[in-house]
Amino acid sequence: MSDPLLAPARADSDAGPFVIAVTLVARGVRDTAPHQHARGQLLGAHRGLLSVGTGQGRWLVPATDAVWLPPHAPHSLRSHGEAFSGWSVYVARADCAALPAQPCALRVSALLREAIARAASWPASQPLDPARDRLARVLLDEIVDCHAHSRAGERIGLPMPSDPRALRVAQALIDDPADPRGLAEWAAYAHLSQRSLSRHFSAETGYSLLQWRQRARLMRALERLAAGEPVTTVALEMGYDSVSAFIAMFRRHLGAAPTQYLKPSRG
Repeated sequence: MSDPLLAPARADSDAGPFVIAVTLVARGVRDTAPHQHARGQLLGAHRGLLSVGTGQGRWLVPATDAVWLPPHAPHSLRSHGEAFSGWSVYVARADCAALPAQPCALRVSALLREAIARAASWPASQPLDPARDRLARVLLDEIVDCHAHSRAGERIGLPMPSDPRALRVAQALIDDPADPRGLAEWAAYAHLSQRSLSRHFSAETGYSLLQWRQRARLMRALERLAAGEPVTTVALEMGYDSVSAFIAMFRRHLGAAPTQYLKPSRG
């Protein structure tokens, strides 16, 4: 497991600046076990891809996006690719009242990205002077604004069903997104009727079972592409009949071809 970006004692304390931003560039995969802390956290990557697990499901975070975690929200993280280049902003609990109350993904604006980069250059142990205090409050306002303008369907999240029988199907599909079984076979696997299984997925995740499986395939494909695997290999092993069908699906959901989507962001 990887060391935390911010010492646990500081992440659990409101002492010090109400906004603490940190960045890290390191070789290898970053992997943190489920944990929580008293400060809220916004986290993202400069390049590559992150998987963030929360009680609401699993989020896949490209460099254009970030995940907000309110205070005391359990979460885990894993990076994908040969190196990690990422950042986190820790917000004192008392200053999280206006920020989202639930874990969520959001699109990072240019202003928010630049404010985070500036805040990361500040000494984490020193009080904020008036100019830095103003910028830190702009940073918080920008989190609120980015959340307000981020539609859930645009983020690469994978909410999990809560019913244990539907969850068993979801876990099997996470393990093997290319599994070709259809609704009838999955219903038998879950010991549910087709109607009940469909109802659980729709009510608990917002997606039909087939839509959910497609998102699971997309997430796994993004992870493997970020790790450097060829598009052709990923497409065929994800169960697509051709590379062109895979690229068409990718463009339909994410608005760009795989090689364009995973280009590093600036900053």
